[in-house]
Amino acid sequence: MSAPNPLSERLRFAEFVLDRLPNGRCRAKVGLTWRDSEAFVGQSEGLASQAGELRCAAQACVIALGQAVQGGMVFELVGVKAVRAFDATVVIVSLSTNAEGTDQRVVGSVLTEEDAARAAALAVLNATNRLLGNSLFMR
Repeated sequence: MSAPNPLSERLRFAEFVLDRLPNGRCRAKVGLTWRDSEAFVGQSEGLASQAGELRCAAQACVIALGQAVQGGMVFELVGVKAVRAFDATVVIVSLSTNAEGTDQRVVGSVLTEEDAARAAALAVLNATNRLLGNSLFMR
């Protein structure tokens, strides 16, 4: 029997949609997949500003993650920010979680030049990768 492919055990970023609504708000939808057969979708709504769109996208990913871990862990978005560094835009997210029975903070980041809101959702996955690998594998 061969060992499981570690890439198939990781949540994958499958879909991202950000809609700017006529009422000055935005709606983000993030789709994640696991083992190519399970899908988790998170949606969030917020203000249609640069900061609002980042937060909305990150929150949608946090919601999808909550579905994936099925209550095994709780993630809360502490903050999200885009900064210029090293001649690029870096989107950084901070999350709090109760992984392994203790409260802790995790941070993720993504370099981007095109879609900062999408990068915010990806940064959430980057922040939680190590924690989720063990949790999902044990399901």
